[in-house]
Amino acid sequence: MSSENILSQHLDEAASYIQGIIGPRTFSLGLVLGSGLNPLADSIEDPIVIPFGDVPHMQVSTAEGHKGQFVCGTLSGKSVLAMQGRLHAYEGYSSTQVAFPIWLMQRLGVPAMCTTNAAGGINEQYRPGDFCVMRDHINLTGRNPIANPDAAALAERFFSMTDCYDPALRATALRVAEERGIRAHEGVYLGLLGPSFETPAEIRAFRVLGADTVAMSVVEEVIAARHVGMRVLGISLVSNMAAGIGAVDGAGGASPSGEEVMVLAKTREKQFELLIRGIVETL
Repeated sequence: MSSENILSQHLDEAASYIQGIIGPRTFSLGLVLGSGLNPLADSIEDPIVIPFGDVPHMQVSTAEGHKGQFVCGTLSGKSVLAMQGRLHAYEGYSSTQVAFPIWLMQRLGVPAMCTTNAAGGINEQYRPGDFCVMRDHINLTGRNPIANPDAAALAERFFSMTDCYDPALRATALRVAEERGIRAHEGVYLGLLGPSFETPAEIRAFRVLGADTVAMSVVEEVIAARHVGMRVLGISLVSNMAAGIGAVDGAGGASPSGEEVMVLAKTREKQFELLIRGIVETL
């Protein structure tokens, strides 16, 4: 078999395995639940849980707080497929491996994806605990999952990333947040390789580029989803202020830690569930 068909074959095998477990489904949404946001999947009704490691050709999650499993079931009356955890470049996975579960969702008939994460706030009007609906992104990972023949064979290699975050879904998310009293912004997300947090000098540079938030995921997933025609919504929980924010006379300021991210996320579980449920109800 030619190399350009291997990825497609692997996706077919993975999709067949999952379909054999969950049976025929018509999904409304796929969810990618990031750091500290995994607990939402525990609220899915009639859940069918499939560990990543059981799915043919799928990698496993090694990041803290990522359970690494698919959860299929019902949320607010709609059929959803959630990734309780994700795959990251900093875990040693290739761009294709990070994108694999997104393409897999599309093979399973998922028409739209809501990808979520914890992010650092660059915009000084944001504060920890706020949510940010992604209007656009800047990909500084140095990677693109379509940059190989296997992935390019799945769909047209050259495709537009204008409005890669669906305008209608963004408007819905902001409306739901306002209606439910949840503090939310709309901004530009910047994605990096990680796993080290950024330096204050980098954050100053990212502000010049126009970034409002920064983290170590999402962008490759969004590229993969748009490549195969999925609608995309991106939501960040501002779990900390980015490095150096709040510095006085060039010294001090924020110094993020992984523990800080998880502790803050725990305090926003209920608001996050309210927000996502409200969005799902509109689909």
